[in-house]
Amino acid sequence: MIDSRAIIDAGASLSENVKVGPFSVIGPDVEIGAGTVIDSHVVIQGPTSIGRNNHFHSFASVGGPPQDKKYKGEPTRLKIGDHNTFFECVTINRGTVQDRGETTIGNSNWIMAYVHIAHDCDIRNNVIMSNNATLAGHITVEDWAILGGFTKIHQFCRIGAHSFTGMNVDITRDIPPYVMVSGTPATPHGINSEGLRRRGFDNEQLRNIKQAYKVLYRSGFRLEEAILQLSEQASSQPEVKLMVDFLGMSKRSIMR
Repeated sequence: MIDSRAIIDAGASLSENVKVGPFSVIGPDVEIGAGTVIDSHVVIQGPTSIGRNNHFHSFASVGGPPQDKKYKGEPTRLKIGDHNTFFECVTINRGTVQDRGETTIGNSNWIMAYVHIAHDCDIRNNVIMSNNATLAGHITVEDWAILGGFTKIHQFCRIGAHSFTGMNVDITRDIPPYVMVSGTPATPHGINSEGLRRRGFDNEQLRNIKQAYKVLYRSGFRLEEAILQLSEQASSQPEVKLMVDFLGMSKRSIMR
C-alpha cells in the first residue's frame, strides 16, 4: 500500500491500510487513519492528525507552518476528520498560538484544486470549496456552506451554515446562514433555496427562512431591530433560531 519511492519519517504513524503514492513525503508527528489515500507528490507536515477515509490528490501540501510573521516555531497543529477529499495543489496551514493553536477540518468536505486554508481556520462538515477559493486566517466556515471559485475571504470572518458565495467575490463581513452572496462588490441575493431543498428542508421551513431574510434585508430595520424581531420568530422555528444565534455571535458584523 506504500510505494517504495515515498518518504515517510520514522516519527509518523500510519494505519495499516493507508495508501501512499510515489514521491509523497510524510513528516514526523503525522497520524493518518485507516482507509486514507495519498496520491503521488503529496507533502504532509506535522504535528497533523488525519482521520479515516480521506483522499489527498497530487501536489497537495498540508500541515505546513502558518504564513504569519508572528509565528516563531511554536508546536501548533492541523486536525482533519474523516471522509474528506482534497484535490490537486490544496494548501492548509497549522494554527498559531495567538488563536486556538489549531486549524481544523471536519468531516465529508470537498476541497477543490488550488484552495488555500490559512492558519486557525475552522472548516466544519459537508463544506464545498470550489477551485482557488482562498481563506485568510481565523475564519470559520459552518456546515454545508458552498464557496464559489476564486472566493476570497478576509480574516476573522464567519460563513454561516447553508450559505453560498458566487464566483470571484470578496468577503469582508460575516455571511448569515442560508444567504447567497454574489457580485462586485459582493451583496446578498436571497437564500440558497435549491441547496436547502436538496438537504430536505420542507416548504414551511423555506417560507420561514425567506421571511427571516426579508426581515433582515428588506424591512429597513436597523440590525438590532431585525435581530429582536427574528428572535420572536425563532422561538417556534428552529431554522430561524440558527440565524439568530449566528447574528448574536457575529464580531465583524454581516454583509448587508
